Amino acid sequence: MNNWFKRNGIHFAIAAIFLVICFIYLTPAFQGKTLGQNDVTRAQSTQKEINDYKAKDTTILWTNQIYGGMPTYQIWAPYKANLTSHIVDGINHTFPAPIGTVLLFLLGTYFLFIVLKVNPWLSAAGAVAFTFSSYNIILLVAGHSNQAFAIAFFGPILAGIILTLRGKHLLGFSVTALFLAMEIRANHVQMTYYLMLALLIMLGIELYHAIKNKTLNSFIKSVGYIAAALALAVAVNASILWSTADYGSESIRGKSNLTKQTSEPNNGLPKDYAYEWSQGVGECLTFLIPNAYGGSSQGSIDPDSHVIKALSGTGVDPNQVIGISARYLPLYWGDKQFTEGPFYFGAVICLLFVWGLMIVKNRIKWWLLGAVVLTMLLSFGRNWPYLSDLFFNYFPLYNKFRAVESILAVAGFCFPILAVLAVNEAIVNEDKANLFKKLKIAFYITGGITLIVAVVPSLLLSFSVREQTAGIISQIAQQFKIDGASVTRALISDRESIAQADAVRSLIFIAIAFGLAWAFLKNKIKPGVLSIGFLALILIDLWAIDKRYLNQDSFAPKQDNETPQAREVDQFIMKDKDPDFHVFDATQYLPGDGFTPFFYKSLGGYSAARLKRWQELFDNQLTKSINQDVLDMMNVKYIINSDPKTQNVGMQVNQTACGHAWFVKSIKYADNADQEMVAISSFTPKDEAIVDKQYKSVIDEKTLGAGAGEGKIELTSYSPDHMIYKSGSTASQIAVFSEVYYNKGWKMYIDGVEKPYFRADYLLRAAQIPVGNHTIEFKFEPASYYTGEKISLAGSILLVLALGGAAYTENKKKAPAAKPADKKKA
Repeated sequence: MNNWFKRNGIHFAIAAIFLVICFIYLTPAFQGKTLGQNDVTRAQSTQKEINDYKAKDTTILWTNQIYGGMPTYQIWAPYKANLTSHIVDGINHTFPAPIGTVLLFLLGTYFLFIVLKVNPWLSAAGAVAFTFSSYNIILLVAGHSNQAFAIAFFGPILAGIILTLRGKHLLGFSVTALFLAMEIRANHVQMTYYLMLALLIMLGIELYHAIKNKTLNSFIKSVGYIAAALALAVAVNASILWSTADYGSESIRGKSNLTKQTSEPNNGLPKDYAYEWSQGVGECLTFLIPNAYGGSSQGSIDPDSHVIKALSGTGVDPNQVIGISARYLPLYWGDKQFTEGPFYFGAVICLLFVWGLMIVKNRIKWWLLGAVVLTMLLSFGRNWPYLSDLFFNYFPLYNKFRAVESILAVAGFCFPILAVLAVNEAIVNEDKANLFKKLKIAFYITGGITLIVAVVPSLLLSFSVREQTAGIISQIAQQFKIDGASVTRALISDRESIAQADAVRSLIFIAIAFGLAWAFLKNKIKPGVLSIGFLALILIDLWAIDKRYLNQDSFAPKQDNETPQAREVDQFIMKDKDPDFHVFDATQYLPGDGFTPFFYKSLGGYSAARLKRWQELFDNQLTKSINQDVLDMMNVKYIINSDPKTQNVGMQVNQTACGHAWFVKSIKYADNADQEMVAISSFTPKDEAIVDKQYKSVIDEKTLGAGAGEGKIELTSYSPDHMIYKSGSTASQIAVFSEVYYNKGWKMYIDGVEKPYFRADYLLRAAQIPVGNHTIEFKFEPASYYTGEKISLAGSILLVLALGGAAYTENKKKAPAAKPADKKKA
């Protein structure tokens, strides 16, 4: 045991250094403060009902808090049978957010470099380079914790695959299965998908070399183990994946129900929506110069900036001037609507990456280059649609994802790998003269670009003012009676200044990195000093840029990040003790309402995985004008609006809301979804139900007739995934429930016996209720979750056995052989 600690002492030391880095960078998190993340705050509103039931030790798989109702799979579910759920819980309980995620980045990537046979200090440098790439840090600030968590496992997954391809099949299989399972558990399918795209390139290159070197059998065997690892990771996450697949087909990423009067695509996301955040082709310059395109969308708050000076002297309060600049005059000038910050990989890393393209002999170089080129081209989206459109239209699942620029997370992963391999090649390669020759070329390329931007930035960059910003400048000029052109020139000057400043900064880091490599190649310093030197230099470079986005001001006391302040109308509505009604808040954008659900069940909400039928209903009935009939059938009890003149928020009680459930007098059949949508545009939901003709078989119309619509049905017990109603009537009735229809889990029972139900009014549940007094129950019992959990448990047990077997086998291999003298004694 002592020998084991001695052999691995350096790794423990570096892990301790990583912890120190986290402590210094994220000190407020250790003090109990949390990031004031906008998306996290909105997520709290989405999870309001879920958390209320969690507080009562009850798990719900359906919530009525948003969009009238939806499954909780893409919001929160426990997945207790999944081994990785307990690992995630362990990390979250051990380290305050986001420290656990940052440590996963560091340790996982460090493990990859050790597998690549890079010395520990250089491996630490690579781990720091990937972890502190600006995009990863910005994700934490923005609250995209699941996305960051998924990216953190890129390194160890690749490490497991490499071990497998090297012939360490059991170890590689176990490592790959574990970290793939963790990756899938992060539940950010988009990042997993992008990683898989990149890994396909790697396997293609390995296949080519296997054929070339006549080692195809060995390659196929390794691929078999990798496939088995993938299968096991999928089994461990069966409940997550099955539930996601089931719901995905019904969500806005699924097939359209309408063929007319729809803005929704037939399948997948609308292209404009998917391409909304596309990387500008020229913006890739930010890999090297962070503020080349202005940094974040926040305006200038520097009192000495050109914009502040241009707006000063107008008699306006200086603080107001700063506020106007920060809110309306963004330094960012790229094509995106807005951005939290650039993809900055590091000036040092960019120099070493270019050097690596010329000197690294390992064929992994070609995979890294291929992955970088592919991800860059796909990230351009609408800005270079030739390849993006090909993938969007024909590549499986690609059109399910939005914000295509996020694929650059893979490029941000590849850059440090090749950069570190370049330094490692410099250490092991004896031809120092050739290495230095290539180093100079890399220096001329990266240093030359930064020098041009530092001296004549307009040669590469336009710093153009967008039409929207130009309109705002015109309004400001009229309000303050100043020359708008002078404000425009001042804004462009500010953009030029920060680009030049960062170009100079990057040039300095490139020069220092060049000097460090030169000193080693000229035998002036040893490999250890070189590795530690690059570790320090990379950390200093990235640390300073990251602090622009995640710093002390990003944190707040925990209580300051809780629910928003309730308005007077909110306080009034919350006094209503009815357990199940909806609120229509016309002051909010319904599909992105992260405010209203804090307080009560909203017709809107905040989720990128809302139901397709809800979206279609919104597009057709609640945009150009508000269809009161739709509000009534959704049991919208309160309507919040604002006075156009005073902007005061008011509220009205909707007297025509249909309630929890009701008996209708008649049924009107529709041939398809298009007819349904037209029919509900003007109908009386309390009296008639619009039903697709596909459900005729579950309705016994012979029993309907006199007495239709009469009788009583009421909600007697409410739980989001278990609703109980009591009915009484003197004739068979058609009941409509103000609950969202979703047939992949909901079951209806009448007096304890399962009975069929159907969809009515485009979005709601309906059922035929027999004559007499009955108890009607709706229970959400999705097989995708409950059966999936059983598969997850079996997969988790197999994963534990595989890890144990791999650990035993590896330990046995490293056990020292008995000495001859010991054998004689025995």
